[in-house]
Amino acid sequence: MPIPRARSGAVPAALLASLLSQAVSAAPAAVGDAVLIPVAAADLPGFPGARADAALAAFRRVCAAPPPALPQPDGVAGDLAALAEACAAAADPVPDAAAFFRDRFAAFRVARPGADRPGFLTGYFEPELTGSLEPGPDFPTPVLARPDDLISLGPGETRPGLDPGLRAARATADGFAPYPDRAAIEDGALGARAKPILWLRDPVDLLVLQVQGSGRVRLPDGRAVRVLYDGRNGRPYTAVAKLIVQEGHLPLEGLTLARWTGWLRAHPETAKRLIRANASYIFFRLAPVADPALGPPGAANAPLSPGRSLAVDSTLWRYGLPFWLAGPLPAEAGAGAPDAAGRLVVAADTGSAIVGPARGDLFVGTGPEAGAVAGNLRDAVGFVVLLPRRGGASGAAP
Repeated sequence: MPIPRARSGAVPAALLASLLSQAVSAAPAAVGDAVLIPVAAADLPGFPGARADAALAAFRRVCAAPPPALPQPDGVAGDLAALAEACAAAADPVPDAAAFFRDRFAAFRVARPGADRPGFLTGYFEPELTGSLEPGPDFPTPVLARPDDLISLGPGETRPGLDPGLRAARATADGFAPYPDRAAIEDGALGARAKPILWLRDPVDLLVLQVQGSGRVRLPDGRAVRVLYDGRNGRPYTAVAKLIVQEGHLPLEGLTLARWTGWLRAHPETAKRLIRANASYIFFRLAPVADPALGPPGAANAPLSPGRSLAVDSTLWRYGLPFWLAGPLPAEAGAGAPDAAGRLVVAADTGSAIVGPARGDLFVGTGPEAGAVAGNLRDAVGFVVLLPRRGGASGAAP
């Protein structure tokens, strides 16, 4: 039903709390180390932003995607049945995208008691690289396909005899073993199971591809192919840029992707040592670039929407949940000015470094310009989750 208002436009506090409680009676009181505090959409400055239609398009893509390769664990926040109802409604014509999000979802501020900042947002992008389907002097660095003995482990999943912190295993005749780390893989530990699908210019390009998780590669004949994540060795990730700073090679201030990758290329021997210190190793598969305007599929199996797809902690939040990021954000590609008050985004991906209920990684687009934006995006923002209302819409927009 519509939320009744006084002539001033304000909603009585007691009535608002009652309505929000009825709308999402199954909302969790806490997620991770955060508590969820009901908030009226009218009390979120700028919500839902000038381009709610872009958020709706991103939401529809997640709704239409096949199930993720790694199912999310039980207990993640977000009522699955209610979200399915919202997806069904989004599949029909939606005359007012802003009203859709106001009516079919209830807003909850993600508050972390005692935290020094409301939440933390970084950015990631799809790199554009140069490569070849055949090895040669200009392209000596292989991009490896997923080996047939790699077993990926979901959140909380383990295997007998394995360290619970490992996220992958190797099937052997005697059971399960840790998968080789980066240095061992580079030294030939996979043997015949190391099957290249593509060759790049150097190990730094491979590192960038692996850090971002996917990329577009321009071939010598001008064609572009997409290189997609297809598993990892499950070893802990170490940021090479952080090692560069820790060893005093470059200062943290002004450390951009272009600067630290350029430094690595200028110091190949040190670069090899630092890159091998990151035990994590990513495997890939090839795919066509179906829509150049969209990014690669995220963990939710939906194509990433530049400026609208958010990587979240998938052990806490269900893919498809909209989030209002409260705070200044860089302009979306082709959208002009930055968003001063905030932006409506959709959970569509995850990442090993994205941990906690108020932590997100925003996909900003493809290519070097997107890379510069992503590298500079390290901001404290407020996180507001939109949980779907049971029984569908509450009525007309208030």
